[in-house]
Amino acid sequence: MNDLGTGEARHKADLRRYLQDARDALLWKLDGLSDYDVRRPLTPTGTNLLGLLKHLTAVELGYFCDTFGRPHGEPPIDPEKDMYATAEETREQIVAGYRRAWTHSDAAIDALALDAVGTVPWWPEGRNEATFHHLLVRVLSDTQRHAGHADILREGLDGAVGYREDNDSLPSRDPQEWAAYRAELEDIARQSG
Repeated sequence: MNDLGTGEARHKADLRRYLQDARDALLWKLDGLSDYDVRRPLTPTGTNLLGLLKHLTAVELGYFCDTFGRPHGEPPIDPEKDMYATAEETREQIVAGYRRAWTHSDAAIDALALDAVGTVPWWPEGRNEATFHHLLVRVLSDTQRHAGHADILREGLDGAVGYREDNDSLPSRDPQEWAAYRAELEDIARQSG
């Protein structure tokens, strides 16, 4: 056996690492922003940075805990209010709740076999069973998707971009070069339309 461990352990470690990368990216998108900016609706459907975290808290607790009968002790999140922070909820509460969800989720990743079968309470009867592996990939995909949403929202707010503060994953350009690049893309789009 090599240093990477068993096949299942390696798969779980890979999935968990990418999940954690997305979680960290989402939290970084809040850094340095005002409470107004993390709460404000930035799309026609109301998408906002703090709401993405609250939603993903419910996603992790639902798929990794509720689906497998694993108690977590966290207060339920109303599905009608999971995409925004209410006036009574603070940024600190939402972030702390998201971090607590990670603890419960990571414990499930450690404890459950990838082929463990759970029953998703909100899926239709007869089609509500799924393996832990399926749900882990689903949550990873959803988290990465919302990290992309957060990246675009943050760029629109103050221009901050990237996967992490120390890695923007973009070519080095000064603001004037970015403006010229964007103008070039706008010209191409106009010529095509």
